[in-house]
Amino acid sequence: MRSPVAKVSLYTAVILGALIMVFPFVWTIVTSISPGASLTSTPKLIPDNPSFAPYAELFQRVPFGQVIVNSLVIAVVSTVFQLVTSSMAAYVFARMPFRGRGAIFVLYLATMMIPFQVLIVPLFVEMKSLGLINTYAGAILPTVASAFGVFLLRQAISTVPYELDQAATLDGAGHFRVFFQIVLPLVRPALATLAVFGFLNTWNSFLWPLIILRDPLMQTLPVALSSLQGQYSTQWDVLMAGSVVSIIPMFALYLFAQKYIVQGVAGTGLK
Repeated sequence: MRSPVAKVSLYTAVILGALIMVFPFVWTIVTSISPGASLTSTPKLIPDNPSFAPYAELFQRVPFGQVIVNSLVIAVVSTVFQLVTSSMAAYVFARMPFRGRGAIFVLYLATMMIPFQVLIVPLFVEMKSLGLINTYAGAILPTVASAFGVFLLRQAISTVPYELDQAATLDGAGHFRVFFQIVLPLVRPALATLAVFGFLNTWNSFLWPLIILRDPLMQTLPVALSSLQGQYSTQWDVLMAGSVVSIIPMFALYLFAQKYIVQGVAGTGLK
């Protein structure tokens, strides 16, 4: 049992750590409502003349409404496809024995070690040959499969008792029925975890949308935010306003799925 001094020290360390983590986000919000703010001066947590003028200027300088729609469409569609492909592949690796299953799974996981930058040129050539440059499909297709998602869901499916599959099979259920009615409902925390990770990864993606989406009206949020930073000067209040807008969907998604994320990570043994 911890002594009172140890408890106080622990709580103090946790509070200090939380404040350190939250401070950049608070500073971003304060800067976004401080017209003419600069990052070269000492930050003020209480602005002198708070105003939402930077947000108004943000939507005037960039078609930010369309940019948000672009990012949402790409992130949501990509996440849905990742859930479908990863869950089906994970079920095959976890429940359907076949020759070379382990070797294929290891080889599939090995693709996680290949930097995405190495694949940029062949992916661009492929999208160009398919006529998908400057389209939603061109931005989404390279993200519809996730080796991490297969690994995460395979670990989760492996924890589901195999006896449930056998009982369903005795009742005449096939693989599709077992997959949809038994396995998927029992791995919802892992599915939610993958949905959050997949959405955040696509939402924050910069390099591939920058290359594949040429039209300013097709830009995603990270690309649009980079255009707000000038070569010689930057309106930091406007840039921070854009950052706050880009954080809101991710923050809302995490709050909604926080419980499932904890359950999913704990259930699959990830650290």
